[in-house]
Amino acid sequence: MAAITQRKNKSGEIISYTIRVYRGYDSSGNRLKPYTMTYKPDKGMTPKQVEKELNRQAVQFEEQCKNGLVGTAASLKLSDFAPIYLSSMQEKLSPVVYRSYIRILDTLILPALGHIKLSELKPVHVQQFIKHLSTMPKKKRSGEADASGEKLSAATVRRRLAVLQSMLTLATKLGYISSNPADARRLTLPKITRPEIEIFTRQQATYILQCLKDESLQFQTMIQLAIFTGAREGELVGLKFSDINFSTRKMTISRSAYKLKGEPVRTKPPKSGKARTVTLNVSCIELLKKLSQQHLLDEMRLGSAWNGDDWVFTQWDGSIMHTQTPSRQFDKFLKRHNIPHRKFHSLRHTSATLLLYNGTDLKTVQERLGHADFTTTNKYLHLVEQADAQAVDSLEKLLKKRNA
Repeated sequence: MAAITQRKNKSGEIISYTIRVYRGYDSSGNRLKPYTMTYKPDKGMTPKQVEKELNRQAVQFEEQCKNGLVGTAASLKLSDFAPIYLSSMQEKLSPVVYRSYIRILDTLILPALGHIKLSELKPVHVQQFIKHLSTMPKKKRSGEADASGEKLSAATVRRRLAVLQSMLTLATKLGYISSNPADARRLTLPKITRPEIEIFTRQQATYILQCLKDESLQFQTMIQLAIFTGAREGELVGLKFSDINFSTRKMTISRSAYKLKGEPVRTKPPKSGKARTVTLNVSCIELLKKLSQQHLLDEMRLGSAWNGDDWVFTQWDGSIMHTQTPSRQFDKFLKRHNIPHRKFHSLRHTSATLLLYNGTDLKTVQERLGHADFTTTNKYLHLVEQADAQAVDSLEKLLKKRNA
């Protein structure tokens, strides 16, 4: 069992904790020097959070000692530390993100740096890794090189690098290395050009709603919910009819659907980790009622072949819809109606900007979209200001034309 002692400053405030794991005695009966590590809580943590994390660190450190990984830090390679890091991150990350971390480690980080000892890893090695990433060709989802010949964007390079930075941050916290060689302050990073948020204009959104009349009931419902609630694609796929209160017109978003390669569609909590409830407009409620009735008829028609579980958006047999189906159907819909191409996620951006343009306060928009803080929601304000300026310019041109 690991022993934990507090370290205080002159004012009596706890600044860190020392975790010790005793090693027993040598052949002469002398007590061996214990393995030790220091844990320093992050600023802003509550006492409960500190206690929980401290206990987790102690258990993890004791496990590492049992496995012989502590005390051999001088010879521990980055590839040896990878399993320790992944074990630590598995509970913190969503399944999709965790799988992407494994892929980035296996295909990029470990082939390039895995052979280097943690104690010998320097900023120059990380800088070379950044240069290597910057020269790699952009790839399609299939894994094939993009025909355009483009290299990985600065944003993509930084996302890949973030995994290595996170990994070495943990190595520093656990005492394997004294400082993080991937600290951004010690590196030259590629500059990111922030992409413009793509939205549909009010006129385009209105036209989309008009064109939906010729589409299937399920697709109509999906797109209207995306526009009027700003829900994410995975959150819509993960909806159940039990999440809808038809009398109060409330919809609770408590899960998000995801799919890992080779595995069935599963669900997890929303991105924020919290459920949220939004009010639905009358047209969405009516569509949901019709879709519920259609599912009942389909269940009666299919009998034992029906595989439903109360999902709102389904495959032919009632099973949950594939997570990529909304995007694929939306792409085809836009082409059929000659509407400028935008990603399905643009409907979420459009919902936010339309609400703000219509005078909805920022706090309400934040809560409807499930943003953790105002920072994310604030990015839509400049679009609203831009649209407002364009409206004023249009009005001025109209008035001058009439007075000419």
